[in-house]
Parts: sequence; C-alpha cells; structure tokens
Amino acid sequence: MPIEIESPEGLGYEKIECNLSESSFMDQKLSDLGFDPENLVLFYGDHKGKKELREHIASEHGLNLDQVLVTPGAATALFIVSTTLLEKGSPLLVARPNYATNLETPRLIGAEISYIELKFENRFELDIEFLTKKIEKKNCLVSLTYPHNPTGVTLKPEQLFRIVELIEKNNCILLIDETYREMSFEERPPPAASLSDRIISISSMSKSFGLPGIRIGWIICKNKYWMESFLAAKEQICITNSVIDEEIALHYLRNKQALFNPVLERIKRNFNLLTEFMNGQKCLDWVPPGGGCVSFPRVREPEKFDMDRFHEILLNDYATYIGKGSWFEMDSRYMRIGYGWEQPQKLSKGLENILKALDRSRID
Repeated sequence: MPIEIESPEGLGYEKIECNLSESSFMDQKLSDLGFDPENLVLFYGDHKGKKELREHIASEHGLNLDQVLVTPGAATALFIVSTTLLEKGSPLLVARPNYATNLETPRLIGAEISYIELKFENRFELDIEFLTKKIEKKNCLVSLTYPHNPTGVTLKPEQLFRIVELIEKNNCILLIDETYREMSFEERPPPAASLSDRIISISSMSKSFGLPGIRIGWIICKNKYWMESFLAAKEQICITNSVIDEEIALHYLRNKQALFNPVLERIKRNFNLLTEFMNGQKCLDWVPPGGGCVSFPRVREPEKFDMDRFHEILLNDYATYIGKGSWFEMDSRYMRIGYGWEQPQKLSKGLENILKALDRSRID
C-alpha cells in the first residue's frame, strides 16, 4: 500500500498549505510542554520501558507495570504483536478499512486472513453477528481499531463487552488499537486489555497528543507469557527506546490535564466546523465520527467526477492535501479528511478547496 510515498512529509510540507491528510493532532514543540532535557543521562534504558512511565500508563488502565511494554511508537507495537503471534497459515480476522500495518505485516507473514468489511451503508458499524460466525471454534487473532481510523467510528461499551465474551468463549485473541481512545466524544469503553488476559491493547503518544516525533507507544496485556515474548521481539528490533523520548512522554502524561484539555477543545471546535461544512454541501456524504480526529467521507455521485484529476487539482492548484481512499484499499470516491491538524481557519479553507477541486474535475 503506497501510503508512505504519498505521505505529506514525503511530498514536502512546503507544497501544502491546508494539510487535511494528517491522522493526528498538530505536532507539538518541546517549548509547548515546558520540558528541559539538559541534565538527562543518555544511557541504555530499561528494555521494558522506563519504570515510572510504565507505572503511569498502568495506573490509568487499572493494571500493574509488568503488564505494560513501551515501544518505539504504535506501529512497532503492532509489528511486534503480528510477528510474535502469527505464522504462515495462522487464522486472522481483521477489520477493513484499516491502518496499513494491520494488513500488510500479516500478509507478508502469510497468515490466513479473513476480513470484517466495515461498510458505509451500515455506517461502518462492526457486525457482531458476522464476527460471531467467523470466529466460532477458530482460535484466531481478531484485529480491531477503535476509535476507528479512517472513519472515526467508535465502539459502545456494551459492544466491547460482547466482543470480549466471544473472544473468551472461542479461545481467541483480541488485538485492539486504542490510539484514539483519549479522543472519544461519547462514552468511552474501559481499556480493553483490562477486561481479559486474552486481549492486547495498543496505544501511543502520536495521534491524540500530537507527539509523533518522540516515537513512544505501548503494548498492554495481562498475559505474562505473551508479554515476555513481545519483550524478546522488541529486543531483537531495537533493544530499548530512546530515553529522551521516554522522558518527554512521562512529562506529558504527568501534566496531561493541563496539556491535553486545549487539544480536546480544538478537536471539538474543528469537528463542529467540519459538521457544519458537511451539512451545507451536496457533493459529499459521510458517517459522522464518534471520536478521533479523522473522517471518511465519500463522493455522492463518483461517476460524475474524475477522481485522479480531483486529487491532482486539489494538491497542485489549491495546495490542499487529503488521504486517498486507496490508502485504505477503498475505491477513489472515498477520502480521509483529518480535522485535528490545522487551525480552524486553515481547516475551513481546505474544506472549501475540496469543493472547488471537485467542481473543476467534473466529467462533461
């Protein structure tokens, strides 16, 4: 999946005025955090992650520090889980559309993959009955992401509890990426890994907190054997994390209320702006997100537009960038619009540019 070669950093940020392709809050500066690393000793850190950082993460999830493994970002955490638990022929049930790592790594391993197709017509809702039929007596790994990327759809607590029952009844494993959990607009389910020793939760400092540059994520799981295996895999990949990154993450989490509240306020303000835009136009249709900072609209009448020309005009003539549907193995009528990155004025301009580019890409 050619996501990275089409990433905004790959294209060059200087070409983009309105960046609506990002799936995270705007990148933060060290000066925003009030963090001073001057006296930090640059040593090999704890292979599991800094003890105080693991203790802080564990306390927020009602777990203990040995049930937390800190990794260089959520992407590495997902890679560790897949390469540890899957082998050629392993049954995997994964939701689609999805973040590329959840699809590409299992494919490379040769896992036997079945897909839970999340469909626009069903408001991208997870079909629990379909899930029930697919996992029965299969001992498979089930891979989900909630709040969902790219749609922003969320799981209700009662849905999560039902899934946990299915996982335990069928002796399966649930891998759930909860990177956007802090950004849920509605009632948040409890951390999934706190509910069962057959559940693995993944999260990071990147998306909700706007700190992708420190590359800090984590795996949370109550299964001691799996956690030892994940640690062994991490040690083969990178041994330990950057101690600077870990210190910044710990500083942020210790001051999360003061640092994160402004983030939530802007996300909600931008979401309201996006909702007003979507309600006021007729070219696009969407399922309103229930959390996160991304949405996944689609063109109402795709046969009337040249979508390749649309993306070309949008970037080259209007310096506006969005995520293509092809990034998520969806057809070209879909687009991911991130609404957490830009300030409200730039977001509004970018949204209007989308309509202008669509108008210019109409097929006569």
